[in-house]
Amino acid sequence: MNPPIIREIAKLIDHALLHPTLTDAELREGCELALKYDVASVCIKPYAIRMATELLAGSDVLVGTVIGFPHGSNSTSIKVAETEQACQDGAVEIDMVVNIGKVLSQDWEYVADEISVVHKTCQVHGAILKVIFETDFLTNDAHKIKLCEICTEVGAEFVKTSTGFGFVKGSNRSYDYQGATSHDLQIMLNHVGPSVHVKASGGIRTLDELLTAKELGATRIGTSSTAAIIEAAYRRFGVVPADSQAIPIPDANGY
Repeated sequence: MNPPIIREIAKLIDHALLHPTLTDAELREGCELALKYDVASVCIKPYAIRMATELLAGSDVLVGTVIGFPHGSNSTSIKVAETEQACQDGAVEIDMVVNIGKVLSQDWEYVADEISVVHKTCQVHGAILKVIFETDFLTNDAHKIKLCEICTEVGAEFVKTSTGFGFVKGSNRSYDYQGATSHDLQIMLNHVGPSVHVKASGGIRTLDELLTAKELGATRIGTSSTAAIIEAAYRRFGVVPADSQAIPIPDANGY
């Protein structure tokens, strides 16, 4: 049995299996890795939900997926249909990207209605909703605060920083990416209601980065670097299981 600190860290993690290049074999391996480390959940590509549900049956590793991913641009009706299908296939956690353009347009009625109807769809199936802000695109903190207020009013279970794929192209044609920053996490934690949790995702690839987010108050961490993080925790806290092996996660598949 894992010591309490290792289990606590593992149960923060939503193991991300979302990179577009991941093959069926790699998705299976990812589910097996999630099972080995007994994480909170896998967050897997929608078409693979049934496979994940079968592989993780009998465990307490939950199956989650993404909706409107990664740009949030699908119509509300499509997001609802995606959510219905995902829940029918076995997902119990739904990570939905907001309509980023509507947020930047400050069309708050549209944004609130979309979050509300997707949340109601989740409730019908006993699933929870995590609303992804894609904070790299939201340079005005007032937009993040307003989203927190809407999610609180609607009753969403989580707000979430990023998809892991929100790269912003600069004027010099290079791409910049921040992901889950302490600044954005603090804004979210300060402006959601007491029943809304915060998920930090995007760029969290080390134990120290996870612990920083945890100390701020995040209760879930989205990452594809699960093995590296938990193996580092074993080493740091002085407990190394006999079968412990560092399993590298390529940066190209990072989340």
